[in-house]
Amino acid sequence: MTDSWLALEPGADPVERARTLRRAHDTFTEAGTVPRPVRAVVADSWRRSVRAGVGPDGTASVELTDGDLGAYRSEHPLARVMPLVRELLGTFASDGEHLLAVCDAHGRLLWVEGHPATRRRAGRMNFVPGARWAESAVGTNAPGTAVAVGRPVQVFAAEHFIRQVQPWTCAAAPVHDPRTGRVLGAVDITGGDGLAHPHSLGFVQAVARAAESQLALLTPERSGPESAELTVLGRDEALLSAEGRRVRLSRRHSEIVVLLAHHPEGLTGDELLCALYEDETVTPVTLRAEMARLRGILGAGRLASRPYRLTMPVESDATVVERRLRAGAVTAAATAYAGPLLPGSQAPAVARLRRRLADGLRAALISCGDPDLLADWAHAPWGEDDLDVWRALAAVRPTAATGSRLAALESELTAADAW
Repeated sequence: MTDSWLALEPGADPVERARTLRRAHDTFTEAGTVPRPVRAVVADSWRRSVRAGVGPDGTASVELTDGDLGAYRSEHPLARVMPLVRELLGTFASDGEHLLAVCDAHGRLLWVEGHPATRRRAGRMNFVPGARWAESAVGTNAPGTAVAVGRPVQVFAAEHFIRQVQPWTCAAAPVHDPRTGRVLGAVDITGGDGLAHPHSLGFVQAVARAAESQLALLTPERSGPESAELTVLGRDEALLSAEGRRVRLSRRHSEIVVLLAHHPEGLTGDELLCALYEDETVTPVTLRAEMARLRGILGAGRLASRPYRLTMPVESDATVVERRLRAGAVTAAATAYAGPLLPGSQAPAVARLRRRLADGLRAALISCGDPDLLADWAHAPWGEDDLDVWRALAAVRPTAATGSRLAALESELTAADAW
């Protein structure tokens, strides 16, 4: 197959391919091996599904209903582009007896619309607004896999990990925030075998790009003092967005802007030296040179001295997570957490901020005991060795895969203590 993201190559018989995939799925669930012709993207997703503790006979759970669903949808960024998505995909879905679906970055379905009879059929497997269709919850499926890998993807027939979903075919594409590049959710089309055609994947991808373009146009003009947005989670080099301009900062400049954003009152040169450098031999001259270069990047008037401070308000994605945690909105905080704060930074003060944010969120996840949120953390790169989270996950979702991973971590801890 020339494109591994497409479900069927030109000329393939969908009936025969579906039959072959069912046999392959049975082989995988019984023996753990992936035979041909399962695509690499699907095989990887099946393995992630197993590691998350998903069983082939599971079903999606509905997390949001009624007023909670309405409030969450109204505040979600994708609500602003739903009229466009409906215009582009709605008629196609209704006429073709398909469904249009839009999910958030956690794979939670926000809107499911289309042909009434198809909606009723889909409702029997909880493919409904408010249901969670993340890979970690229901295994391989187009919207969940699209947000997991950040790519448009088709899922055909028995490529779905859960058996009750295997009569369906779907294609989905992620929608990104045009300012920060973060995944906001995905646009999906779900229906019969005909959606395995390459055009359906290209179609949803075009709709997702149109949604991103409209989001960029709909970005409101900011009133009051000029402000900036800082993206620092899950990346070593921060993105600073201000006045329609996005700048990728160097690692050292990323650390400086993070610290100054955290201290709007400003920091003296000595305070910044201690916050940035473990090596006490680093001189103020080195810091002044860095600040001069940063001032040139930020532009005139945006970086003051004596003390060093930013002259514009800066909102970072880390601050969003902290604010949601303080409000007790654990799911919303987990959704906004894209990874550790500047994970490669060794600056002492940045490392403290990184630990405080991660420890606060993981403690909230353990306390709330939501199996899907715990699974998302445990299977993320930053959580795969987190013993406390794996223990909490095993308590609320005691699957064989979870138990096996927990036992391996505890064995490693015992060996380390013995050493």
